[in-house]
Amino acid sequence: MEPTAARGSLAGLLGIWGVTRAALLLCVLKVLVFPGPDVTSDVSVIYRGWYDVLVTGTFPQDDVTWQYPPAAALAVLSPAVLPFLEYATAFFVLALAADAVTLALLLRGARGAGRSRRGAWMWVAGVPLLGPTVYARYDVMVTAVAVAGLLAAVRHPRLAGALTAFGALLKVWPALLLLAVRRRSAWVSAAVTGVAVAGLFAVLMPGAFAFLGFQRDRGTEVESLGSLVFHVARHHGWEGKVLLNYGSVEFLGPYVSWVSTGALFLTGAALAWLVLWRLMATRFAPHTAADAAFTAVLLFTVTSRVISPQYLVWLVGTAAVCLCFRESRMGRPAALVLVACPVTTLEFPVWFGHVVASDALGVTLLAVRNGLLVTASLLAARTLWCTTVPTRRQIPTTPGPSWAERTTVSS
Repeated sequence: MEPTAARGSLAGLLGIWGVTRAALLLCVLKVLVFPGPDVTSDVSVIYRGWYDVLVTGTFPQDDVTWQYPPAAALAVLSPAVLPFLEYATAFFVLALAADAVTLALLLRGARGAGRSRRGAWMWVAGVPLLGPTVYARYDVMVTAVAVAGLLAAVRHPRLAGALTAFGALLKVWPALLLLAVRRRSAWVSAAVTGVAVAGLFAVLMPGAFAFLGFQRDRGTEVESLGSLVFHVARHHGWEGKVLLNYGSVEFLGPYVSWVSTGALFLTGAALAWLVLWRLMATRFAPHTAADAAFTAVLLFTVTSRVISPQYLVWLVGTAAVCLCFRESRMGRPAALVLVACPVTTLEFPVWFGHVVASDALGVTLLAVRNGLLVTASLLAARTLWCTTVPTRRQIPTTPGPSWAERTTVSS
């Protein structure tokens, strides 16, 4: 690309980012009214309540909605760095800052031979398609850390390991980013960082790991893949209910535990497949770590008992890192994730009432969104396997001596 065209492309990208992010910020500040239920109450009510507990030096041990690793406390406490702003406003500004940092990382990752700005465009387009929910959750902050770790994996494995471990202590899923990292130094760095940070929280703040029990007891959330069973069953005499439970809207009633157990089984199967892939893979390129991370996050998202709208931020971020590499073949799964973003916004918050009611519109939206994610998962898994695991025809073999040679030797 010519320098003038490149500068024009960059200016356009930054311009779109600025306009769309200003709109998101105005929505969470309630200058603009976004349809559906208020998505900012998690910050102004729940996060603020956790903040009041955390500043006393302990975790909210008696609050079942606290289901996050100990470093999540840093995200909840982060508005304290902007004391001149009200808590929720400060949080939204910091979410915007994390969004900007992620874009800067992706633009930096686009530099050099074999790199592309496709990843930056994926981020610029994907985030606003998810609506104001992105700035009303701390997932955008976690994604910034994960993107930094993935991009560092190519040349700075120790830094990648440290960032991945820190990200996992923010919200667990970044641990998947180490899946295809081959250098031992990255794993050592991750282990040291994880133990050090977790140990520090355990010593300084009581209840650092209370979240494990609360997470274990969650049911089937109404937006998950498994929930489609009960959305349909409600029209055929199923006697369960939809209630706010463990901080999310879940199905409660007969057979829910069966579906929840089935989801855990599928997650275990996904993990087993990823381990098998890691053992079989022999062809590793600079983009393989990002491709594997994107695939793993997709698989764990679709098999989860919960698929909250903010989970799509993880997928947009990891897909964006894949697209920074021209040789990555994750373009089609990334496109499916991008299409799933506006459908997600329609099912929450715009028409969430229809989802809760299990009516035709709500069930259709969920079926389409979850169908897109399942298709993206299967396509990404197939692509990852085909590009890294050699077939029998591709496995080099060393031919043995011919019959004439063996005869000569034996004579």
